[in-house]
Amino acid sequence: MTVAVRTARPEDYEAIVSVVDEWWGRPLARMLPRLFLDHFHATSLVAEDDGALAGFLIGFYSASAPDRAYVHFVGVSPAARQSGLARRLYETFFAAAAQDGATRVSAITSPANTASIAFHRAMGFTVRGPVPDYDGPGADRVVFERAL
Repeated sequence: MTVAVRTARPEDYEAIVSVVDEWWGRPLARMLPRLFLDHFHATSLVAEDDGALAGFLIGFYSASAPDRAYVHFVGVSPAARQSGLARRLYETFFAAAAQDGATRVSAITSPANTASIAFHRAMGFTVRGPVPDYDGPGADRVVFERAL
């Protein structure tokens, strides 16, 4: 597999949102509205294998805390899993965020997403939680933090 990673573009939205539910095996496309590709494409990444979507990372830098970056959504196609692509996407995002002045990266997930929790631990994130009601009543989340 020869995968090219590039900066996302607004027009990548359709390709990304069309695979999200399939890649996760449950309806999650609502968690990725178009605004992320319209307003944060310059800090997000797309991975392609021979022109086909192999993965993506939607991330941005905080307007309120300029030293912070946030990873909102990451996806890797089932065919590309266990290839190191998710790590590559994160490391590419880390390098760009650090170059642009960020010193910390954060992310969250559902407490049920044990694969994500394990992945983030392996990537050097500290793990806190589940934090009760983090995203509102009944919406507990696990919070990840990592220094750059």
